[in-house]
Amino acid sequence: MDIGITTFAGGYGLEPPTLGRAVEERGFESLFFPEHTHIPVRSQRADGQPTRMFAETYDPFVALSAVAAVTTTITIGTGVCLVTQRDPIVTAKEVACIDRLSGGRFVFGVGAGWNRLELANHGTDPRTRMALLADRVLAMRQIWTTDEAEYHGKFVDFDPIWSWPKPLRRPHPPVLVGGNGPGTEDRVLAFGDGWFPQCDGVAGIAELKRRAVTLRQQAAEVGRGPIPITVFNVPPDPGSLDALADAGIDRCLLLLPAGAESELLGRLDAWAPLASGRRRST
Repeated sequence: MDIGITTFAGGYGLEPPTLGRAVEERGFESLFFPEHTHIPVRSQRADGQPTRMFAETYDPFVALSAVAAVTTTITIGTGVCLVTQRDPIVTAKEVACIDRLSGGRFVFGVGAGWNRLELANHGTDPRTRMALLADRVLAMRQIWTTDEAEYHGKFVDFDPIWSWPKPLRRPHPPVLVGGNGPGTEDRVLAFGDGWFPQCDGVAGIAELKRRAVTLRQQAAEVGRGPIPITVFNVPPDPGSLDALADAGIDRCLLLLPAGAESELLGRLDAWAPLASGRRRST
């Protein structure tokens, strides 16, 4: 099982190039950045936590490009890209470009978004965001894999187009479908290459294991191989990591909180043995 880092890249933590070098130097496998284009002032989270800090989030493709420029081995990824707030043709090109410029190190985590006000400001109806997510990812797959891409769906519709570059990784970077809610596994099988759930504490690990077994059984029934699973917001303790490894999880992302540079580097130093002890030989 691989161990990586996820954090909100922005004005309240390490700058992306500094963080990227620190993550790679300490032996972590990957670095993932989430996305928010903006935060409506009236936004409220279900858990009651403040939302203001999310407004400072860097664009993930810009931030990850800065990371790619100063690293050579770590996987970089979006965790997650809010495809429901993006033009799919433009986003397909951004994915292809960063994959090529990073030497094929990019992983495309996607999600439908939780902030209904943010979605609405992009003209997205929150009630149809899951179907919109599926349509846009399927359209992007056509752009990545076809010289004259064409797509006709409910939400995305275009006649044959030319769009280069194509991704370096073939047929395209892995699409990890985010979510823990009902129906997530169906979406993974419909348009994803992997599942990207959140770890809801130690109590949720047993449920993740149950769902992972079910998902892989469903994949086998439709002729697909094992579905890779990346879990984010994992507690940085050996017991949780051992339990997730036993559940067959492929990658765990530890959440690096906001803080001063010395504090954050100290956290990475403390967590580094967790990564080196579990890094897959592959």
